[in-house]
Parts: sequence; structure tokens; C-alpha cells
Amino acid sequence: MPELKCTVQTCMHNKDFYCDLNAITVGGNSAKTAEETCCDSFEERKSGTYSNVMGEASPTSQIDCKAMDCKYNDECQCHAGKISVEGSQACQCEETECATFTCK
Repeated sequence: MPELKCTVQTCMHNKDFYCDLNAITVGGNSAKTAEETCCDSFEERKSGTYSNVMGEASPTSQIDCKAMDCKYNDECQCHAGKISVEGSQACQCEETECATFTCK
């Protein structure tokens, strides 16, 4: 599983730059640039809400990848050693991106 660093501080799954989900989905089926990808698993953190996931955030995560033209995508799974999800002040998943995306 790739090491996942997430800078999206507005996501309810972000715990100190790690994700508390065991798996995330990166969207962007026809993406040619990182800006055309997004974290489909993003959920905005609103005041008074907490993640319903029990357990600790982990530095690794399974990445289901819909970005078909990414060189790290192998049968819809990310095989990069490390990935970075960015979009520090995102309010919706379209404002996030997989910064590791590299077009084939």
C-alpha cells in the first residue's frame, strides 16, 4: 500500500496529515494533469462533526484509482510508493487533487 500524506485539513478523515480510512478513491477518469484528479473520499469537516470511522489514522492506505492515464495506476490500484492529496481549504472533493498524478 502507498504511503499517503494528506494536506486537506478540512476533511473529516484527516488526522495529523494521515487518513483514518483504510482505503480512498482518487477520481479523474480522463485526467491528464493532477488538477483534474480529486479525492472522491473527501468529506468536509463541519463544526461539531467527527469521523464515524473507529481506529487510528495510518500512514498507508489502499488507493483505488480512477485516473486511468496515471502511470501509477495498475488495474485501478495505485502503485506509487508515496502519494500526496492536496487541497488544504477544500469544501468539496473537486477542490482536492492527487498531487502525485503523472500522465503516462
